[in-house]
Amino acid sequence: MLRQHVEFRKQQDLDNILEWQPSEVIQRYDSGGLCGYDHEGCPVWFDITGALDPKGLLLSASKQEMIRRRIKTCEVLQHECELQTVKLGKKIETVVMVFDLEGLSLKHLWKPAVEVYQQFFAIVEANYPETLKVLIGVRAPKLFPVAFNLIKSFMSEETRKKIVILGANWKQELLKYISADQLPVEFGGTLTDPDGNPKCLTKINYAGEVPKSYYLRNQVKMQYEHTELVGRGSSLQVENEILFPGCVLRWQFASDKGDIGFGVFLKTKMGERQRAGEMTEVLTSQRYNAHMVPEDGSLTCLKAGVYVLRFDNTYSLVHAKKISYTVEVLLPDKAYEEKIQHLEGTGASPAQ
Repeated sequence: MLRQHVEFRKQQDLDNILEWQPSEVIQRYDSGGLCGYDHEGCPVWFDITGALDPKGLLLSASKQEMIRRRIKTCEVLQHECELQTVKLGKKIETVVMVFDLEGLSLKHLWKPAVEVYQQFFAIVEANYPETLKVLIGVRAPKLFPVAFNLIKSFMSEETRKKIVILGANWKQELLKYISADQLPVEFGGTLTDPDGNPKCLTKINYAGEVPKSYYLRNQVKMQYEHTELVGRGSSLQVENEILFPGCVLRWQFASDKGDIGFGVFLKTKMGERQRAGEMTEVLTSQRYNAHMVPEDGSLTCLKAGVYVLRFDNTYSLVHAKKISYTVEVLLPDKAYEEKIQHLEGTGASPAQ
């Protein structure tokens, strides 16, 4: 493991990474920042996850640059631990991470963006083991268990045990970890910028939507699992069974030789008012220029049942269309789903 890390340091030029600066779009629209210390003097990093525009970033910069920026964060935090060790006269080796999850939505489950986080967490586990003291999530929405389930396999069991999700009284709960004078007003403390800004913008980048003027490309290259021909005047139906509410359907598709209609339907079960097998539209069918720019999307399934993704070429009586697509069912992490439900019901914070 150590030999592999030495090689990793060479490949990433980590001896010089603190001087490296990412592109302007990454500096301005990739969130996060070092701000304050916990009760024992460990550095605190804030990640404003819900405000990120993952697609905008990946259309404006490379995946490698985004990952390298996060590797630099790890090095910055290690360096800060060394400075705190000298300052306090005791060994400081771990960091606190606060993830603000407000605004986490289906756009954050876009596959290329999730792959960035998966790769980054794999790098952290391999090269920065046991540097995390605690990871605190605040303002977690109902979608969090699905997002967590996508990345948890890239975390060790030890890391997963260090994750804490705080409930409605999260500002008071944060004070158990971080003193008020080390915590921004935005997060329940008393710390402000010199000009009085409660968000401490000189320390924490709150990200936001990436302006299209930064875009370097109009699409991110996709790998598709299926390719089928949709004949002229016909359609293709792809069925996915959802066993319980809260799952997310995620899809990506491209067409050639013209646009294609697309919609999502739910099949009616036996005993319901409509006849079994009839379909209710849950995502309005419309035509997409997927031959020009690939389409991607997702849907939170509010009911269990068979969901049908329908590629519609019935309006074209002349041209058949070749469709390349990937469809996935994303499951929530059941333990965290129960915690989120508990938090919504009581306002309390769960144990680690």
